[in-house]
Amino acid sequence: MPYYRAVGEVPRKRHTVFRKPDGGIYYEELMGEEGFSSDSSLLYHRFLPTAIVKSEPVDVPADMADTTPNMPLAPRHFRTQDLKTGGDLVEGRRLLAGNGDVRLSFARTDAPSGLYRNSVGDETVYVQSGAARFESTYGVIEAREGDYVTIPTGTIHRWVPDGTVTALVIEASGHIRPPKRYLSNYGQFLEHAPYCERDLRGPDGPMVVNGGEAQSATPVLVRTRGGLTRMTFAHHPFDVVGWDGYLYPYAFNIHDFEPIVKKTHAPPPVHQTFEGPNFVVCSFCPRPLDFHAEAVPIPYNHHNVDSDEFMYYVAGDYAARKGSGIDIGSISLHPAGFTHGPQPGAAEAAIGARETSEMAVMIDTFRPLDIGPAGREAEDPGYAWTWAR
Repeated sequence: MPYYRAVGEVPRKRHTVFRKPDGGIYYEELMGEEGFSSDSSLLYHRFLPTAIVKSEPVDVPADMADTTPNMPLAPRHFRTQDLKTGGDLVEGRRLLAGNGDVRLSFARTDAPSGLYRNSVGDETVYVQSGAARFESTYGVIEAREGDYVTIPTGTIHRWVPDGTVTALVIEASGHIRPPKRYLSNYGQFLEHAPYCERDLRGPDGPMVVNGGEAQSATPVLVRTRGGLTRMTFAHHPFDVVGWDGYLYPYAFNIHDFEPIVKKTHAPPPVHQTFEGPNFVVCSFCPRPLDFHAEAVPIPYNHHNVDSDEFMYYVAGDYAARKGSGIDIGSISLHPAGFTHGPQPGAAEAAIGARETSEMAVMIDTFRPLDIGPAGREAEDPGYAWTWAR
């Protein structure tokens, strides 16, 4: 994270004795990235965070793992509205597409999850509809519609939905961060950035479980590159009385993104919101359209030879896609090797338009995306031919 936060109780000096009211000591845990060479936070536990009493292997469901190449090469349309969903926001994920850098899953759930730790990489969960309470060793974030919730690698957490929640889950093989070009050399958001520190919401206070639950052995599902393990801790891991540092979960709402507008059509990098290992995340938001007198205010046909484009249509009216079958809840996948652009007649119809209500989340990957089980289940087989109608 680009700025420092202190939450709850912490000692004046790090790595020094920090006593409990009964005279015992709190136990430090350093959560850090890239060895000891990047962002970190210090958390203070009532119990030893290393105390485990059991470790058991867990089979990885085929629905969370199996992918097949996008062959024969074709643009794809996944109708998430048609997916069979359920479960919780961790084990109920349906894998749409993925590669060695990122996995993209869909979830629609109303059940609370168990405790979970992803030790492969950061996650960003986009809440398309509904609301949920995100609980972690750092504290609580009340996630609402339009929020991106970014979770650092190794954070123990759970999701407690308020009713039904629909979400897109982005699981990275490394770290998800604001783009470097938005930040100063010292980590402050610059004036040209489309959002800033005031737009980010972190936990406001620690979440400490008390009573019998605190003393009870507590299972945590842990994901590593080797697979899934259920690790049982001697005490509940939500025992942190305070923490400080630059590394913590946070929420950013898509409605706080400030679109950049040009006289003629601006390409997707102006919409970039986050960057991950070999992928970027972009937010397409309502905005004034191009204001040149003869502008064509929708995307030109383009062939991104180095990237696959995965677009989740979350709200509004997407004029460039009329006649394609794309609707709210649709996901399009336009792979490298295919030239894509607006549907027939869309360019002509858009001339003179002054604003757009479109809202979409796009992930561009720089290695090909394979298709997951949910993608195969929800595919519209006629989509690839809609430009020829």
